[in-house]
Amino acid sequence: MRFFAIFLAALALAVPAHARSVTDSAGRVVTVPDTVNTVFAAGPPASVLVYVLKPEALTGWPRALRPEERAYIAPPYRDIPETGRLTGRGGEANLERVLEIKPDLIVDFGSVRDTYIDLADRVQQQTGIPYLLIDGRFENTAQALRILGQALGVPERANALAQDVEATFARLDTLLAKVPENQRPRVYLARGPKGLETGMKGSINTEIIERAGGRNVADDGGATRGLVNASIEQVIVANPDTIVTWDRNFFASVFDDPLWQGISAVQEGRVYLSPTAPFGWIDRPPSLNRMMGLQWMAGLMYPTLWQADLRADTRAFYKLYYHVDLSDEDLERLLEWAKGRPPM
Repeated sequence: MRFFAIFLAALALAVPAHARSVTDSAGRVVTVPDTVNTVFAAGPPASVLVYVLKPEALTGWPRALRPEERAYIAPPYRDIPETGRLTGRGGEANLERVLEIKPDLIVDFGSVRDTYIDLADRVQQQTGIPYLLIDGRFENTAQALRILGQALGVPERANALAQDVEATFARLDTLLAKVPENQRPRVYLARGPKGLETGMKGSINTEIIERAGGRNVADDGGATRGLVNASIEQVIVANPDTIVTWDRNFFASVFDDPLWQGISAVQEGRVYLSPTAPFGWIDRPPSLNRMMGLQWMAGLMYPTLWQADLRADTRAFYKLYYHVDLSDEDLERLLEWAKGRPPM
């Protein structure tokens, strides 16, 4: 009965009279309406991408904004509903919920492996709603903006943002050309309150570290990808000279924790806390928010070569990407711990 109900609903969502074809990152040719007014984001990365490009089209956040995140999103979009997600860990949205919202388009931003292609095809077939799958690799950011910008009818904005991304990447590449590989910082990503969850080199969680010119010490030659649990002994042996984290509990305790005292990054005060509002600068989710994190991390690792004003750059990024003018108070709160040591 459930499938039959979904099938009947899909029939009601016939292809509009005025439509066009868009080729997504998986090579799927998808028919979308000429005018896309509403978009269901399949997961958090897609919600950021849609919000950045065309916020008025976003039908809801996969997870409702927390109080501390609200000031960093434009007022009209702080209270749009929580929709759940179709993909990734903890996916709880179902097809009935999607059909209840009746979006013009479903967008996923992330992996384009066969698993996600099959999901996109199945959901599109069962609901009758076009479903775009956009490659979420960091290096593909500019292309992702242009593909979705065309689909959403905002190609000018998409191209402007894509050019900003390309300019940032090019500036960083020029910098890194001056720094031999063996002279680049050795970086550890500390996740969780104990700092012992990390991302292996090449994982989506550490793309930003490697793109910023850091050498990820969690490197087994490519045998393992994704998130892993490390031991403190492994971190001590790796002895990173730089640690980045988004966990405030870990950051507040690491300088006084005897287990971490012998690590160079702790001894030298090179442990940095990433801002997380409205989205994390390292990942959480791995989306357009990482572009601000890339600028921050380049400044941490190469302060004399990057030569940037973090406050000015943050204001500009939040205005351009998040449609919000930061007050002095909100800016200071965002950057409170981003420079390395907790406030006294």
